[in-house]
Amino acid sequence: MTGLLVAVAGGIGAVVRFLVDTWIGHRSKGSPVPLGTMAINVSGSFLLGLLTGWWMFRTGDTGWKLVLGTGFLGGYTTFSTASVEAARLTRAGRGWTVLAHAGGMLLLSVGGATLGVWLGAL
Repeated sequence: MTGLLVAVAGGIGAVVRFLVDTWIGHRSKGSPVPLGTMAINVSGSFLLGLLTGWWMFRTGDTGWKLVLGTGFLGGYTTFSTASVEAARLTRAGRGWTVLAHAGGMLLLSVGGATLGVWLGAL
């Protein structure tokens, strides 16, 4: 049953990702970097950190950790889209933009995850 819930949560996470990316995309037209993917990956990293920090010091049904972390947040975050966007920016000759986008997303995602773990452990 947990496997089915992980799959359903992953599908829901992917739909939420699509909606968030579309919403941000409409509001950030003309931006040199794909802000939707950056916002999704940073917020997903923060939420996964929060979930991880919470479960480090609390007991509970570990099935929910799989459903929320692996399922929902696995479907919500998107490494592959970030990689494709970096390749597109590279092919367009926008090297500094690629570095700012990829490097910024990496730093902000790790920072978000760290903050999430810290807050979740409180």
